[in-house]
Amino acid sequence: MSESDLEISDFDYDLPPDRIAQSPARPRDASRLLVLDRLSGAVAHHGFHELPELLAPGDLVVLNDTRVLPAAFTACRASGSRIEGCFLRSLDGGLWEVLLAGRGRIRLGETLALTDAADAVHAEIELVGRGDGGTWHVRPPAGIEAVALLARIGRPPLPPYIRRERPAAALAATDREDYQTIYARRDGAVAAPTAGLHFTPQVFERLQARGIERAMITLHVGLGTFQPVRAGRLAEHRMHEEYVEISAETAEQVNRARAAGRRIVAVGTTTVRALETAAGEGGPRAMRGWTRLFIRPPYEFRITGALVTNFHLPRTTLLALVAALAGRERVLAAYEEAIRAGYRFYSYGDAMLIL
Repeated sequence: MSESDLEISDFDYDLPPDRIAQSPARPRDASRLLVLDRLSGAVAHHGFHELPELLAPGDLVVLNDTRVLPAAFTACRASGSRIEGCFLRSLDGGLWEVLLAGRGRIRLGETLALTDAADAVHAEIELVGRGDGGTWHVRPPAGIEAVALLARIGRPPLPPYIRRERPAAALAATDREDYQTIYARRDGAVAAPTAGLHFTPQVFERLQARGIERAMITLHVGLGTFQPVRAGRLAEHRMHEEYVEISAETAEQVNRARAAGRRIVAVGTTTVRALETAAGEGGPRAMRGWTRLFIRPPYEFRITGALVTNFHLPRTTLLALVAALAGRERVLAAYEEAIRAGYRFYSYGDAMLIL
């Protein structure tokens, strides 16, 4: 089978449930770091705090500065039953796009009351339409801003494999800090760029002391992180769009580094997607817009020279992106080694460095 004929089942592996991290390492840089040589397939075991010494002076580390909204919320129906929701983005005309899940059929025209942890009602929304991928379009009250409302009633939109029992006010407050990079500054994501969760001020100080630059892009992680790949063949999967911003300053930093033969180290698959979306003939260009780029084998990377990433779920577009960089068989073999060696997986888990 050629890489262009790969199926999503080709990105499957078995993970013991106890390897799914339920909380992050403390301190953040105490997480483990598996280093994969993508040319030889050789694997080495390190701690994330060693990252500066594993990179080369002159490398340019590029990070995603998106900030995760407390996008998860609870709503009540007229019947009194609860619905769990997740805000995705604001739409034209003052509407919001949300995900909703609850018992019984949810119907157009319903009005839902948005409540806080104490069940106090803060606003009502009306279901006025359907979007792609099972989303809903809702109309909030006039003058209600999503970010301000979510700051009062929302919770971190943790993935379902991180289990939190209700009531979870204390845990939600902890997760608000844990599920956010220390350099997050641009509100808009509904999932964290998790490769960045391992960084600490100490790691950044040692990167700088080693002569390693850093630059920022913005990609607001969106609905695609929640959507399973339903197509059998990867080539048939349609990515959901995500918003990207790359400043002229960052584009210049990257182009200057590449012209000098220095390596671009992307932190996270979201950073890879942003850089490769913006890639032009001479390097990335400044941009502000949307991307549907689906990076999968075979793919010729134009910007990315190395990658810091977490361990991803099987049968996902994120795992396909990593395989496009390092080779499917080598990545799956590295995952097997990580399982054998007791690494922690997924959002709050350990990290990989692919060189």
